[in-house]
This record gives sequence, C-alpha cells and structure tokens, in this order.
Amino acid sequence: MPRLASAENVGQLLIIGFDGAEMSPRLAELLTRVQPAGVILFARNIVNAQQTHKLLKDCQANVREPLFTCVDLEGGRVDRFRNVTGPAPSAADAFSTGDRKLFRKHGAVIGKICSALGFNVDFAPVLDLAFPASRSVMSSRAFSIDPKAVVRYAREFLAGLRSAGVIGAGKHFPGLGEGDLDSHHDLPVIQKSFKRLWEEDLVPYRVMKRELPMALVSHANYPVVTRDRVPASLSKKWITDVLPRRIGYRGLIVSDDLEMGGVLKAAPIEEAAVEFVRAGGDLCLICHQQEYVERAYEKLVRAAERDLRFCRRVLESVKRVELFKRKSGELKRRPASPSPEKISRLSTQLWEFSEQVRLQKLLATSAGAGQSQ
Repeated sequence: MPRLASAENVGQLLIIGFDGAEMSPRLAELLTRVQPAGVILFARNIVNAQQTHKLLKDCQANVREPLFTCVDLEGGRVDRFRNVTGPAPSAADAFSTGDRKLFRKHGAVIGKICSALGFNVDFAPVLDLAFPASRSVMSSRAFSIDPKAVVRYAREFLAGLRSAGVIGAGKHFPGLGEGDLDSHHDLPVIQKSFKRLWEEDLVPYRVMKRELPMALVSHANYPVVTRDRVPASLSKKWITDVLPRRIGYRGLIVSDDLEMGGVLKAAPIEEAAVEFVRAGGDLCLICHQQEYVERAYEKLVRAAERDLRFCRRVLESVKRVELFKRKSGELKRRPASPSPEKISRLSTQLWEFSEQVRLQKLLATSAGAGQSQ
C-alpha cells in the first residue's frame, strides 16, 4: 500500500483565494490547517504594492512548503494591478503590432510587476483562438484564429515572464474559441469534432507541450468528443487521455476556478474537486469562498482515506507538485518589499510600453490600409 494521503499533503492539490487585503486570524487558521500549494489574489485583495507584498509574505509564513503566489494578469480586461501601476495593454493590442520583440516585452513588463509585488505565477497567456462565436465572451483576450500566430505570441510572452522570474500558464485547454457562453456563469457546449480541435484549438498545446509550465483546463463541454455533458475540467478523456497521453504534455494541470458556474452546474464544489483530481488534474483552483475551500479539502481527504485507487491518484499529483516546486527557481526567489521608487519606475516602464504598442499598432494599421488600396 502506498504512503497514505494525509490531510497535510492533500493541501498540495489546492490553490486558494480569499477575501480581504490583510492577514486575519480566520485566514491564518485556514492556511495553517489546509497547507495549500498556493494562493491567488484578485483586485479585491490588492490595495497597493507594499500591502500586497506583505499579504503574500504573511500567507507564506503560515505554510511550510513554498507557495505558488498566483495572479491572473493578461492585460486589457483581465488586469488586477490597474490601480497600482496603471493599465497594461491587452494581448490583442500587443499582438496587433506584429512585433515579436513587443510580444516578449509584454510578458517581461507584466512579469517584472508581478515579481516586484511578490507573485511567482501568472495565469497567462490565453491560447484560445479568436473565432467569431466567442467574440462577445473573449473580446480582446483572444486575438487570432491562426493557431501558429497564437503560438508566436504566446512563446514570446512566456519567455518575457520567465525572464522576470514568473511562471506562466496556458489557458483554457482544450480551447474556448468556439464557446458562445461565459463559463463563469454557464457551461459552454462546443460542438466540434476531435479532428478539428486537433488541427485548430489544440495546436498551441501540441506545439508548446514542453514550454508550458502549467496548463489550465476549461469548464466547457465537447459532446462530439466525450459523448457526455461533463465539462473538460472533470473529464478523464481530456485531462488524462488527451493532454498527457496523446499530446505528451508533462507540466502541471490546473483547473479553472471551481467556483465558476460552468462547473458548479455539473457538480457541487467538493465533488468537482474530487472529480478533477480523479480525472488526472494536479491543482484545484478555488478562488473565493472559504466554505468552498474547506468543503473541497475535507472531501479530498475523506476520499483519499476511503479509496485506495484515489489515494494513489492523489499521491501521484502531490509528488508532481512537490517535484515541480523543487525544480522551480521562481519559488526560491524572495524579493524585498518594493519601494515607492521601484513601483514608480515600473509604472513608467509600463506606460512607455503601452505607448510603444499604441504607436506600433497605428503604424501596422496604416501600413495594412495602404496595401489594401
């Protein structure tokens, strides 16, 4: 029998969010008890740079293993630091310049800000293709229907993040490009054959399988492929059979937020966490409610204690997470609290980059208009 999955190591399957901008006794107790693999902050947690850095440091003080300190920062609509350093350009804006150096700089500028505030993981870039069906949902988060073009941008953006000591994550596997519903609220149903997904949406994951440290799985259903109504985030077909086995991906597999409507309509939070791990997932993302974190954690512990096969599955992911952490230099870095001067410099760099993107975009647009006449 394998080493028993204990309440302590089960926490390494969770990345958790919470309310508040400072450490509280309730949060400290949760972190100490669950010992999560990571925490994720949102705009609700972020007041300024120094407060954010202290909050992340206080989280780490309650957890024995190095934490993944995570944020969603793509630029454009998804920008948690807008009120700290100013707005960052969207992926669509950066991509429209056609300049690979600016693609990389996009990742580097965002990465430097993440690192200065104490983050070591950014859940970006988006690898979804910008098909018309998803335009109202994805907006500027998706930027091209050409998977090779998406790879060109994503490769450079990831390299930029890496240069700043930040781990990136490709999302939303296997692809939300033809989803016309927002998975925050509903379950998108994408009627697309595996052959078409393989030749289109899955290309970025296939090409970058050795470059993506993490892949984040969507809450969308692909009934032509799976013959069911289950979201990809709970599907063994997608999480085990396709991503590692067929594509050959070896990085960590992360769920999209398990509090989202797209998955909660399929299963309550505790069942969703167990089914994601059972399907082959490594890290459950639970981004807000403490009650949901506790329910998921307790259910994972009970399931591992009662089911030997599930216990083995848990230990497999715990080992993967632990090995990833040991190998990641990004988790060993402990940047000092950023001075106001440093944040001012980073804000200036971000503004200058935004201006570069704006001007280059204008040039690219006018050049395109000239050629079409």
